[in-house]
Amino acid sequence: MTIWKRTPSLERLAENAKNTAVAHLGIEITEIGDDFLTGRMPVDHRTVQPHRILHGGASVLFAETLGSMAANLCLGSEAQAAVGLDINANHLRPVSSGWVYGTARPVHIGATTQVWEIRISNEAGKAVCISRLTMAVVKAR
Repeated sequence: MTIWKRTPSLERLAENAKNTAVAHLGIEITEIGDDFLTGRMPVDHRTVQPHRILHGGASVLFAETLGSMAANLCLGSEAQAAVGLDINANHLRPVSSGWVYGTARPVHIGATTQVWEIRISNEAGKAVCISRLTMAVVKAR
């Protein structure tokens, strides 16, 4: 059974990401399942820190992107928006090239808050970062 209240579309998510940090960093949404959203982000000159490994801030931006997109798909009204309230991340291993893959899954979907867990892994499937994102459900602007 699906958790989405808005019709999920990879094309619509990509269109909404144009001219944003999401597009600038090369983040792509690759799959929408019944209860998860998956994407990938390149590990390249846009996303590494001076030691040439994945920047923790890029991982957090990736995690918040996945969780935020997923959270907004769970809202039943266009009069509502889900916005980031809190995020934390545990960086588990470095990545120096290729792609990282992330999957957002809900922990809690409530009327005023949502909590999402985002797991980011490397191309070998090993955990790179685990993040928890709390979203506030507010009136849309």
